Parts: sequence; C-alpha cells; structure tokens
Amino acid sequence: MRNFTEFLLMGFSDDPVLQKVYAMLFSLIYLAALTGNLLIMVLTTTDQHLQTPLYFFLKNLSFIDICYISVTLPNSIMNSLINAYSISFLGCALQVFFLIVLGGTEYALLLVMSYDRYAAIRHPLHYEAVMNRDTCVQMATYSWVSGGFNAVLHTAATFSVPMCGPLEVHQFFCDIPQLLSLACFSNVRELVVIGLSLLLDLGCFVFIDVSYFHIFSTVLKMPSREGRSKAFSTCLPHLVVVTLFLSSGFFAYLHPLPESPTSFDLLVSVFYTVVPPTVNPLIYSLRNKDMQKALRRLQLSWCRPAR
Repeated sequence: MRNFTEFLLMGFSDDPVLQKVYAMLFSLIYLAALTGNLLIMVLTTTDQHLQTPLYFFLKNLSFIDICYISVTLPNSIMNSLINAYSISFLGCALQVFFLIVLGGTEYALLLVMSYDRYAAIRHPLHYEAVMNRDTCVQMATYSWVSGGFNAVLHTAATFSVPMCGPLEVHQFFCDIPQLLSLACFSNVRELVVIGLSLLLDLGCFVFIDVSYFHIFSTVLKMPSREGRSKAFSTCLPHLVVVTLFLSSGFFAYLHPLPESPTSFDLLVSVFYTVVPPTVNPLIYSLRNKDMQKALRRLQLSWCRPAR
C-alpha cells in the first residue's frame, strides 16, 4: 500500500516514431469528429426543417460526442507529442468521472432515440402528442441525470480503495478495468456497481432490440418503397451504433485483464471511446436525406451575395 499522486498512462507504443504516428492519426480523427458533430449542431439549430424530436436528440448526441471524445484524445495526443505520460490523481479521477457521465448519458439518449423512432413509425397519428417539446426536454434531462448518478457511483467506488505497485495504467486514458487491477485488494464496491450497471445496460439493450423488432415489422408492411427506405436508413445505422458501443464496452469490462495487455485490448477501448463520436456524424448526416438537404440550404445561404 502506498500514497500516490499520479498515474502513468502507458499508451500504444514506446517507439518515438510510432508515438508521432499515433498522435497524427488521433489528431485527424479528433478533427473529423469535431467537424462532423459541430456541423450537425449548426444544422439542427439553424434549419427550420430540422426542428423535430429526432433532430433535437441528435443535436444533444452531437454535443455529448464532442465532449466525450475530448476527455481522452487531446490528452493522449499531447502525451505522444511531448513524450510525457503522467496524469495526476485528480486528473485521472476527473477523466473517469466525465467518461462515465458522457458515456452513460449517450447510451441513455440512444435508448430515448429508439423510443422516438418507435413512436414515429408505430404510432404516427399520436406522435406529435406523445413526443412534444416538454417530453423531449424531460427525456434529455433524465438521460443526463442518469449518467451523472452512474458516474458518481463508479468514481467513488473505483477510488475508494488504496492502490499498490507501480501505478501504470496500460491504456491511453484512465480506464476503470485497468485501475481495478492496481487495487491492493479486490474492490468489491466497484465490482458490484459494474455488475448492476451492466445488468441495467443489458436490460436497456433488450428494450432497444424489442423496439426495433416492432419498428422493422411495421416498416416491412409499408406499401411505399420510399417510405421503407427512409425508415431503414434512419433506424439501421442507429441500431449498429448502439450495438458497437455496447458490445465493445461489455467486452472491455467483462473479459479478464491479461498480465501483459495486448494491442487488441487497446483497440477495443478505441471502439467505445473514439469510434462512436467519429462515426455518428457520418451515419446521421451522409446517409440522411433531410440532413443533406439542410446542408445544401446552408451552403446556398453562405454563397448568396449580401444585399
């Protein structure tokens, strides 16, 4: 047992050349994620045709994604560039807290968005009454509250036990499974919190799957081919994102940590911290005709000469 003031983030490689390559790659990914999510926020805020519940939630999702990817990537990029991998105890605790807040809120929001699609497709006549503005604001608020409550429990439980040995986190950010491996003894509190969280996440995933089962069964009965295509184009990508986000997180938290972490373990962490914020704008903007039309209107407004 020892007193500690900082952790060492071991990152992807000790090779200085590879460190610069990772820094450049992560910088490009970060820039793409920021650009795509900021564009969605601008379009859903300024375009009058996108003032619907779906795009209200999408704007919230983009804001969360910007914050979520900013918790890990900028610090990792800077570490690779200056070859300094220490992070203070407070910095590590804050990184864990904000990761759980934003990750939990994003998952709750994805659950809300699945219900929104269910209401829009299964009950179109009652959709505006069910998903009114007050309801949407309440759902978004509950998503943030649930994420915050979850983060307080995880952060408090993770750092409630002393840590032993070299405080080396074999990850490019402070990740709970890696921190648990540093504990002097089994952290029962955090294991209980993780178990309850995973059970709740699994229950939400089942709810999402059931919702999409009913959605797809309704879509397949639509007489209009264009209507079926539009419904599938908004629902299938959403389901893919949810599955990728949850499955990679489940794997990271459930599989036993090896004594010598592999590149595969690092890659899995990328799938639930970096990939969702980066691919969400591609899925919801490039494949969405309403977003494409809004983007063209925005471009025309910029190109139109001022009178």
